[in-house]
Amino acid sequence: MSFDKAMRILRRVLRNQQPQTFSSTWILTHAPNVYRYIRGNVRSTTDAVDWDKVTSALSRNFQKRWVRYRYRSASPYEDTAELDLILNKYRDKLYTLIASSGEADRRVRDVIIVSLVRVAQRGNTLAKQEIIKWMRCVVDDWVERYYQLYKWKGYTDDIDERISACIRCYRYTGSFIGYLFKTFEYSARGMRPLQAYSFDDPVLNGARTRIDYYVEK
Repeated sequence: MSFDKAMRILRRVLRNQQPQTFSSTWILTHAPNVYRYIRGNVRSTTDAVDWDKVTSALSRNFQKRWVRYRYRSASPYEDTAELDLILNKYRDKLYTLIASSGEADRRVRDVIIVSLVRVAQRGNTLAKQEIIKWMRCVVDDWVERYYQLYKWKGYTDDIDERISACIRCYRYTGSFIGYLFKTFEYSARGMRPLQAYSFDDPVLNGARTRIDYYVEK
């Protein structure tokens, strides 16, 4: 069996059964041959079962129904080797975390980030710090570029805490970047700005102003 064939079988079973939610246990019960293939062949960089790769091959409708197991609370740990497995594998693609130039780059970016997130969710504080380091650059750029996030300007410590919360709460496959942006956008609506802004403030080295990025809701 190949990965593509396994996913075709799984998609067919899901369409026929139409579960409200499903998990790895559900797949074991309703498609045991697919489950055995996944367990034996679909592994992440850190040699865990790569359920993110599985769910990313499903339609968005079924991605939303996926119930991912929660990692049991464990003492935080530092494992440089575990982190390096991911960073070394994608060393020449780390630029995509802050400067994705096309769809191929964005797909690689999402794979890298989600790989780091899953390790951080297991308790590896080094992976968590790595994500915050990269995502802080991204969020700072958003705050400067997008009017709907301008209220975050000046909330230095809160930005890091919000990124940390997103790492902890991220559940199903999808773009972590998109999830992060929406989290900051929604939370900004009830915030009090620490600095005054004008729609005429320049962004992007003066090439544009904030009004160019204003989206009326």
